[in-house]
Amino acid sequence: MEPAGRCAAQGREGAPGRFWGGQVLKPYDSFIRTHLRFYGYFRGEPWPLRPPVPGPCPLLPPGCSAVLPKMRSWAGKRLPCPRGKPPGSIPRGCSSSPLPHPCARPLLCPLCPPMGPEQALCPLGEEQGTVVYHSSPGSCFTHARVGGAPGPLSSPAAPLEGPQDATLLFESRFESGNLQKAIKVGPYEYVLMLRPDLYTAKHTQWFYFRVQNTRQEPLYRFTIANMAKPKSLYGQGLQPLFYSQQDAQSRGVGWRRVGTDVCYYRGSAGEPPLFRLSWTVRFPHDGDTCFFAAGYPYTYSDLGRYLRALAADQARSQYCTVRALCRSLAGNTVPLLTITGPGSTAGKRTVVLSARVHPGESGGSWAMRGFLDFLLSPHEDAQLLRRLFVFKVVPMLNPDGVVVGNSRCSLAGRDPNRAYGKALPGSFPGVWHLRAMVQRELVEREVVLYCDFHGHSRKNNVFMYGCDGSRDSTRTRLRQRVFPLMLSKNAPDKFSFSSCKFQVQKSKEGTGRVSMWRLGVSHSYTLEVAFSGSTLGGRSSHFSVEDLESLGRLLCDTLLDFCDPAPAKLQQCLVEADALLQRRMGREPGPGGSWSDVSPSELESSTSGSDSSVSDGIPDDFHSPSQQVSLHVSLILRWQGCRARVEHGDRGCRCPSATLPLAQMEPHRKKQLQRRRARNVLRRTKRSHTSIPVSLEPP
Repeated sequence: MEPAGRCAAQGREGAPGRFWGGQVLKPYDSFIRTHLRFYGYFRGEPWPLRPPVPGPCPLLPPGCSAVLPKMRSWAGKRLPCPRGKPPGSIPRGCSSSPLPHPCARPLLCPLCPPMGPEQALCPLGEEQGTVVYHSSPGSCFTHARVGGAPGPLSSPAAPLEGPQDATLLFESRFESGNLQKAIKVGPYEYVLMLRPDLYTAKHTQWFYFRVQNTRQEPLYRFTIANMAKPKSLYGQGLQPLFYSQQDAQSRGVGWRRVGTDVCYYRGSAGEPPLFRLSWTVRFPHDGDTCFFAAGYPYTYSDLGRYLRALAADQARSQYCTVRALCRSLAGNTVPLLTITGPGSTAGKRTVVLSARVHPGESGGSWAMRGFLDFLLSPHEDAQLLRRLFVFKVVPMLNPDGVVVGNSRCSLAGRDPNRAYGKALPGSFPGVWHLRAMVQRELVEREVVLYCDFHGHSRKNNVFMYGCDGSRDSTRTRLRQRVFPLMLSKNAPDKFSFSSCKFQVQKSKEGTGRVSMWRLGVSHSYTLEVAFSGSTLGGRSSHFSVEDLESLGRLLCDTLLDFCDPAPAKLQQCLVEADALLQRRMGREPGPGGSWSDVSPSELESSTSGSDSSVSDGIPDDFHSPSQQVSLHVSLILRWQGCRARVEHGDRGCRCPSATLPLAQMEPHRKKQLQRRRARNVLRRTKRSHTSIPVSLEPP
């Protein structure tokens, strides 16, 4: 393996990757080496490429051990990629052969039964241990420098005392990395602390870090001591992800699930309480370089390489235009993809999709990548979709949060998925510009679907959240359930319709799903992908990257079914949705029932199981603390003053919410929504444009 600098010198930065069967290769693309070279960390070290991601990891019964299949030596041979497995990665500009492919058989990774809190060991604290890693970058983002740091960086890891020192060396100062402190409390036991999201003191869920100086024989225990959520799929069998550099180079084994004695439990009695995730693991090699992560990493650099390869592919770029939706607070480009067939767009409807508003939910990026791969492929269904629709895709709404390793927030220190209804362009540029783009689309043509890709840390399987208006007609309320029901039929081993919720809660008014629905997008959904896997169809296994990418293709299939001009499928699903609601309400299934007078809360339980956090409130503008306080006070006083004047009959206030008395606001909003929906259905654009591929290279 050549040093990073030499590989980069041989090949042009941003050159397109190789293709196999018309598809872009989906490797790790030496993400660490490339990103660390860009930011100036560990300059000159030979970083490995990411090998293919392994297949599904089934949940095995207690007592079973992981089985790693024997790998044949494929050096110098170019074998066809096993079905469903992405081919190996090739360094840009390097002439070496790709890393070996994984065996066609999947890796069998046991998911050990979770331990109860009473079985968990109580790790020692910092007072009884030794701090071996402490990264203190501060609680806020300051600035970035093109080309990275000007000089060598001091290491936050404690130095080894000699060759016999078995202390692990930790590191997380790379793209999407998150580890703040590591404390050695035993010969092979470590307590870890995650860094909260920048500008906050909470939201600790995503972790991604490196360890070196490993030993093969001992059983190591890791305990993350400051997890924020009271419940997690780690308590239901989820295992951390693990990557070994030596296994990747010698056996072609990529990310896989590891860990025994996995336990998730309450660790502190403070306010707010903190929770602990603990697991044990044996490293496969001495002196290895390994990584742990909460999910399959997908970085902003990964997306940039994918889009550059897309723009360089003449076959696919003729259908896709890549432009900048806006720039983030840190100056990163938020890309917007417009995908449609050549020719006029008159008469076409629009489909809007977005992902990665929450940076710690990397599964949404893999599902989005699968969607783009299929939609831009020569498949006949993809051609039909491009002929019928205009797709507006924002694959990464919160690139700043992804880069710095946040779990939920942007650099505004707030949850962007609670800011759609009150977003300021200076605080949440991605959210504000996405909403404005949808408003423009609604003027020109019907937006038939909006879907926001997320990940879920507390519920298994894939499911959706929709919007059920209590005053809608029976048919409208049933139609809200048709698209998820169709998706459950297309993905019976992954998608759970029974887990779908359609109630619009007050705390969710600021989400993308509800905001787009309020604008007039009749079918607006959040797609939730479990961090763990599926328990449907007797499968009981973790999701692999292949599973996540297949969701994109299945979403395309469902869109064709949903918009089929023949009414048979739609009518069948309407009848089935009605029968399911009848059974849920304890009624006898049959025609003639009405749901227009039934509140959403009666039809289903609360959506409190969603991965939501209380991040409401007036968003922080990206200014100094004194300016933030001034902005908060002025906005609050203005809102309170407007409300007081309206209640006393003063119509002179200029606030939009004060143009009508409070008693008349609800009927007015209802009529406005009905007018928007009618216009959304009837209007068709008379203008057209040609899809022009653009280069993503800097000028």
